[in-house]
Amino acid sequence: MAVLNRVILPASLFALILASPAYAQNNSVSTVKVAAARPQLAITKSRAKLPVGKIKVTQNAAYETQGAPAPTGKSKDNGWSFEPHGRLMLDGGFIDAPASTGVDDGFAHEVRRARLGAAGDIPGGFGYKVELGFVNKIGEVFDADLSYTTGPVEIIVGQHNSFQSLEELTSSLHTSFIERAAFTDAFDLRRKLGVSATYSKDALLIQGGFFTDNIEDTADDNRGVDIRAVYMPKTGATQWHIGGSFHYNDLGQPDATVRYRQRPLVHFTEKRFLDTRRIAAQSETSLGVETAVVRGRFHAAAEGYWQFVDVTSTANDPGFFGGSVEAGVFLTKDSRTYKKGKFDRVKPNAPLGKGGIGSVQFNVRYDHLDLNDAGILGGKQAGYFASLIWKPTAYTLLLVNYGRLHYTDAAIPAADGDSNYDVDVLGVRAQVDF
Repeated sequence: MAVLNRVILPASLFALILASPAYAQNNSVSTVKVAAARPQLAITKSRAKLPVGKIKVTQNAAYETQGAPAPTGKSKDNGWSFEPHGRLMLDGGFIDAPASTGVDDGFAHEVRRARLGAAGDIPGGFGYKVELGFVNKIGEVFDADLSYTTGPVEIIVGQHNSFQSLEELTSSLHTSFIERAAFTDAFDLRRKLGVSATYSKDALLIQGGFFTDNIEDTADDNRGVDIRAVYMPKTGATQWHIGGSFHYNDLGQPDATVRYRQRPLVHFTEKRFLDTRRIAAQSETSLGVETAVVRGRFHAAAEGYWQFVDVTSTANDPGFFGGSVEAGVFLTKDSRTYKKGKFDRVKPNAPLGKGGIGSVQFNVRYDHLDLNDAGILGGKQAGYFASLIWKPTAYTLLLVNYGRLHYTDAAIPAADGDSNYDVDVLGVRAQVDF
């Protein structure tokens, strides 16, 4: 059969060429001879059919239309599927702080994120997701969960995002600044081990779950609950987002402590100008509010987050606050994407190499964080940021971000004891994902 195939297939192609009118005209082949050859061609084609299984080749339209190559690693068979994904983010920039603070400023850089993972379906309505990082340590676990979907309900078991805020739940691939709002890092919003359920239908989204701690900190005895509700109607061309969340975390140990601190916008420095130091605590209770709107090229978003600590040493429990307000506009004919209670991937209407330059977006933000309360002086931040984002394609990004941060009661005082001063930051990022 192999020999036959090697003979018949080339013969079939050669016969097709001979039978074409263009070839007949160019080579003075008579129409009578061409007509006589067609019955033999039909026989040859029927013999060329190979006894192999059905092969289905698909292309991801999102990749093809957005200037990126179609992925080759996606496969699906009998209800099982496997789709690899990954991301690489390279950051660099400058920090300018008062010299008398002793902070090492100037240029710095880092590999911000390098991750590989896979997600897919399992027969019976199940799904899975695994994602590993390769920056802090080889094989750091970010996602490792099993899901089950039935109608509008999805149940997830394993390490995944608890339901904190719009800013935190939006992927780092799709944020409008080099880092998320300050409160998300300061209050340690991150993935945790747990079980959760999500109900999503029409304009209503309700999420809730029980969580322990991050998979890297399983020795802790944390036990908590997270609840988030979002109303996300669309009126005409305008997408609205209104949400709120509640969080409770029992630290579970008599000697447990919490610490809230934050870098100056960028991640490539280890200096924290805000720092509460260690606080002996029994539990944390948090409340969050969030709102956003997207219309055409314009978007705006605002969040507030209150963190209350049940301390063990005094009767006066501190409460801290963080929040941000931002607005952005595309300089190209593009729009910010919103999907299922969070921002999603921007796909340029005219990608580079497809008749355009990609998308260009300008954003401004005010970022506030207050870690002063009940005798604790962690400091205050008033951050004024601007960013410019160029996406040549849907899967590549270049970003430049400037910020001026005014600190009050900073954790790093100047030589003369002054703890009220400004810090300037410039950060850039090159990003690719698949």
